[in-house]
Amino acid sequence: MPSLGVLKNGRADLARPLAQLGLGRDGTFYVIAAGRANHAGRGEWKGITDGNGSFIGIEAESTGIGDPTKPGFEPWPEVQLDAYRRGVAAILAHLGQDAGMCCGHKEYALPKGRKSDPHTLDMERFRSEVAALMSGAAAPVPSIPRKDAEDRPTIRRGATGNPIFLVKEVQRKLGFGAQQVDGAFGPLTEAAMRRFQRAHGLVPDGIVGPRTWKALDTVAIGP
Repeated sequence: MPSLGVLKNGRADLARPLAQLGLGRDGTFYVIAAGRANHAGRGEWKGITDGNGSFIGIEAESTGIGDPTKPGFEPWPEVQLDAYRRGVAAILAHLGQDAGMCCGHKEYALPKGRKSDPHTLDMERFRSEVAALMSGAAAPVPSIPRKDAEDRPTIRRGATGNPIFLVKEVQRKLGFGAQQVDGAFGPLTEAAMRRFQRAHGLVPDGIVGPRTWKALDTVAIGP
């Protein structure tokens, strides 16, 4: 996430942190901070005026250019939007709030028109999609198949029964050194897998399912 540094460290004119969460274009959430964050500024939503101290801010990676006719415009990737909706739904459910407490910066900020983010998103539609997720009305996410066409099982961090020889194969293809190839699917393997998936246009969930196995098949293991 290119803007991760500024979210964590702030700017010359705005003290850190600048959000509690960051959301990359590949759908990955980054935990920036807990507690107050300088993400909202002056504004109001549902009678709340201290957005920095009262709301959880999600900064979603974007060029910020909402006009498709202008250079630099990039539409929101569906994987990012899906994560956006599901992340907001999970946070609100945890807090015991409904979808009405979700607001865009452009809706909260005063004076009106001071902010335009998240650009091009219809917030009424976004809230209805969040509400559908919270009520169970939305279609469930398709589950990852347990095996691929080569009969290789889906493996992931923390799962019991991950075949050691397959984990070692994955670790070698991820470029692990001899001392690191231990057959244990731990945090280092998961982090490396997420990097691999990002580089190959896959959902970076760290899970080795059929699509990731197929991508790994293109990687040769060195001598």
